[in-house]
Amino acid sequence: MKELMLTNQAIARGAYEAGVKVLSAYPGTPSTEIAENFVKHEGVYAEWAPNEKVALEVAIGAAVAGARAMSCMKHVGLNVAADPLFTAAYTGINAGLVIAVADDPGMHSSQNEQDSRFYARSAHIPMLEPSDANEAKEFVKLAYEISEKFDTPVLLRETTRVAHSHGFVELCERNEVGVRPYEKNAAKYVMMPANAIKRHVIVEQRDKALCEYVCSLACNRAEYTNENEIGIVCSGVVYEYVKEVLPNANVYKIGTVHPVPVPAIREFAGKVKELYVIEELEPFIEDTLKAAGVACKGKELFSLQGEISVPVIKAAFGLSADETLTMEKVPARPPVMCAGCPHRGVFYVLNKLKLSVTGDIGCYTLGAVPPLSAVDTCVCMGASVGMSHGFKKATDGEAKCVAVIGDSTFLHSGVTGLINAVYNQSGITLMILDNSTTGMTGHQQHPATGKNLKGEPAPVVLLDELVRACGVKDLAIVDAYDVKAVEKAVKAATASKEVSVIIAQRPCALLDKSPKPKMNVVNCRNCGVCMRIGCPAISKGENGIVIDPIQCTGCGVCANVCPFGSLVKEGV
Repeated sequence: MKELMLTNQAIARGAYEAGVKVLSAYPGTPSTEIAENFVKHEGVYAEWAPNEKVALEVAIGAAVAGARAMSCMKHVGLNVAADPLFTAAYTGINAGLVIAVADDPGMHSSQNEQDSRFYARSAHIPMLEPSDANEAKEFVKLAYEISEKFDTPVLLRETTRVAHSHGFVELCERNEVGVRPYEKNAAKYVMMPANAIKRHVIVEQRDKALCEYVCSLACNRAEYTNENEIGIVCSGVVYEYVKEVLPNANVYKIGTVHPVPVPAIREFAGKVKELYVIEELEPFIEDTLKAAGVACKGKELFSLQGEISVPVIKAAFGLSADETLTMEKVPARPPVMCAGCPHRGVFYVLNKLKLSVTGDIGCYTLGAVPPLSAVDTCVCMGASVGMSHGFKKATDGEAKCVAVIGDSTFLHSGVTGLINAVYNQSGITLMILDNSTTGMTGHQQHPATGKNLKGEPAPVVLLDELVRACGVKDLAIVDAYDVKAVEKAVKAATASKEVSVIIAQRPCALLDKSPKPKMNVVNCRNCGVCMRIGCPAISKGENGIVIDPIQCTGCGVCANVCPFGSLVKEGV
């Protein structure tokens, strides 16, 4: 039986069919749906971990204990998980272990265009890359075979266009592999230097065996046509584009992007007059082939940046672009916080007070765009806290700086930064924007929401108690919609010489489905102050401010900032 599936759903199905028992992940677009779909299957365990490092450690533990396991994350999450990843390559596994990582060429929802293939090479771990949904499901099962055959974790790489595409998937029965017996083996699993030195030798031997093995895999294949003028080497979604643009070209499709099946590609290259490598981001395959003495062209024709598409390939080979595939010019639609977003009033205050704001990853990054224009920096998960501490130390404590972080991100990697600030006495001000969810990735649960991945009740981490446990004495809790209370709290906190924390609480506006009041405009003087909060429900009309009743959530932030009382709540 076949079923139309999102590729992330197909990966989850592949894990189920492969007999995976334990899955641990942290939500991150474009990988989030893997865990959300896997947990729907019966007889399996799945969880949201506080961060990717913990998620991978959980999966490693399960695999060593004898159960097939999976960990899922986006590309920048692999940075967080890199510490256990590299050492797990040395220890090996007991039952199969697969790490699904989703790269984001074009940075649709990310802060960089990191190429995770380099992690596979650097960590000495094989990596597979599917081109469509059904292949993704089958590659998961292949990954577990490789993992157990070679005693190694295996990386499964997808990119945004593959992760969020749909395809027909052949459904199969679950393979009940059972739990392998665990045997105590300190020399294998305890990576103290004396043991690690010996395990490194085993890793290098495994690499050589894998290089031979991948050439025999069906997922690495040459597809010849009647014409032998050019040959294309490609993988992932680029394979689909190549088949559409160059249907008569000879193609070598790579399924294992590490190790690259160099001997097989060398044979393929000998049968074509010109060899091209088409790949997104870095010249990973191209450089591998050139280092092995295989002549090819690649990045002379294609950029190191962004996505490759059908029009891009056509342009590279001098083919006329199909008008139906050419993007028409459309008005720019800059991202904006939703109407009723509880972060809006906070950033209005921070901008008004002319404070430097170290930002973090999440919806609140949008506090950087006009008209709020409050956020100064955004680097990675949890960085706002440490960077604010650095601001303070660099300016001998004089910087008027505030760190902002979401509730999920604080639990992900902000706690240690706060402990550091308390321990090293920098006197930072930290604002935890508590909207009771992991917002930007689609409202996933986390340890402070009171529910687990399945939506079942779970113990709650109380943020105020956690903050106090970190050594913070100056703590304020405010309603994020109460702009005056927020301003008062920020002024007091930034005047303090001690580390101060403000928890601004309000659930994400999209979570609350109950009837809401609406705002009515009365005797508007058209001063424009309410426009400074950047609410998409507010616009300027001919006779003053106009509020869109469809978008308005009745949060009242606009009424809080209006100096003339011209905005009034009506209804519920």
